[in-house]
Amino acid sequence: MRSIMAAALLVSLIAAPASAFDQPMRVPQGLEAAIQESHEALRRILNGDPSGYAALFADRDDITLGNPFGPFGKGREAVLKALNNASTKYRDGSVVAVDRIAVYGNDRFICLVEIEHDRAKLGDAKDFSEFAARVTSVYERIGGRWRLVHRHADPITTARPAESMLGLPPTIR
Repeated sequence: MRSIMAAALLVSLIAAPASAFDQPMRVPQGLEAAIQESHEALRRILNGDPSGYAALFADRDDITLGNPFGPFGKGREAVLKALNNASTKYRDGSVVAVDRIAVYGNDRFICLVEIEHDRAKLGDAKDFSEFAARVTSVYERIGGRWRLVHRHADPITTARPAESMLGLPPTIR
């Protein structure tokens, strides 16, 4: 069934006129507010406060979070643990910009793809760093409200060589 839905989506994208891709990406009612909540949660976590994301995630056992600081967390407890860990990595941060790349979905599930541009003190650093993350967020409409059920953020925003999959420092490759 999923392959049929994926094929139908692919056919609709191929058949869409070029002008369809020039239109602003539209989101379902209420989702834009949830996206803004997510951007505010990002600002808060860049200042050591994970509570914004904790409030935005659905309260159930199948939610997932992947961030640059560890493996995926699955379930409310693991996601909160990963959020708390991430919040210890940033200080004095701000969101510089967020680029919306794509929005896909229907009236129940939405997949949002963004690039987040941030500025913060990382770890024990005394100086600010500017950095970016590619982010995929999946929202589900639950009880009339859009809630995060999955978020994945990583720092890969430029092309990398195949050897980067090995996780070795560039000098060892």
